[in-house]
Amino acid sequence: MDHVGEFAGKLGVALKATSLSRVAVAQALGVDKSLVGRWLSGAVHPTEHNLARLTALLADRHAGFRMTDWDADLDGFAGRFGIALPRRGADPGVMLPHLRPLIEIAREETGRRGATYEGFFRTARPSLLVADTVFHEYGVVRRNEAGLLDVAMRGSGLLFEGWALPAHNNLFVFLYDSTGLSPLSIVFRGVALPKAMVLDGIMLLAALDAGRTPAAMPVLLERVGDLTDDPEADYATMIAMEAEMPAPLDPVPDAEVRRRLFRDAGPVSSEQGRGDRVLAVTASDAQSRGAAGPGLRG
Repeated sequence: MDHVGEFAGKLGVALKATSLSRVAVAQALGVDKSLVGRWLSGAVHPTEHNLARLTALLADRHAGFRMTDWDADLDGFAGRFGIALPRRGADPGVMLPHLRPLIEIAREETGRRGATYEGFFRTARPSLLVADTVFHEYGVVRRNEAGLLDVAMRGSGLLFEGWALPAHNNLFVFLYDSTGLSPLSIVFRGVALPKAMVLDGIMLLAALDAGRTPAAMPVLLERVGDLTDDPEADYATMIAMEAEMPAPLDPVPDAEVRRRLFRDAGPVSSEQGRGDRVLAVTASDAQSRGAAGPGLRG
């Protein structure tokens, strides 16, 4: 069988749908769990032999699953398991009606100032699993036909997709990843000027460790480029950025990045003047800034 497109995402969907852990898969196939992890990250594609054994394992859990099912695109593959994945350009209010009031506020704000947040960006955030390490993802933010901002971010072999909702002077971002199929939420402090160059925020996620550890952490978003008139070409550019690693247009100094990402928070830190009482992005210390042309920033 030829190389399976989007294999990492498809395997993540299949394991979630069949309640199989990577440890259980490794034991059933007689391989090391690190190999299953590399399959899930997209770093390694299984051999034809292992793919056949994996298919048989999934068929035991999901009757009728066959080798040819891997040929479907990611949406079609998920549909084999009765799972519907969010699509780029979709309206989250249709799928999440209880968020409709926020989405309508965001739609109106996007109509006025959506261009502020459109572009190519790079994240900077701490690693939950690797101490003292800064991780980067590269992504694209673009207005869709529903009048909202689509977001796609890629890093470490993972693809995160969802929406950014500008409201109440902040940018609320809701993403999912196609491997872990888990949500990720960010609140960025917004900017007043027409072009966001840096956004400072807080991220809430569940790590991809064995226990799916919940965590909250600081995150910075820096602009690395502007969009063209071709959405598909821009999406391909975003995918390529993971390897090319372009630098931000208005970079935050490395020392300041580390200060923001690894800052103290809590009652003791607050009493000692070393941090906020809770993890927050305050007006006095936020790195969020925009631009309106040469020399005008803020």
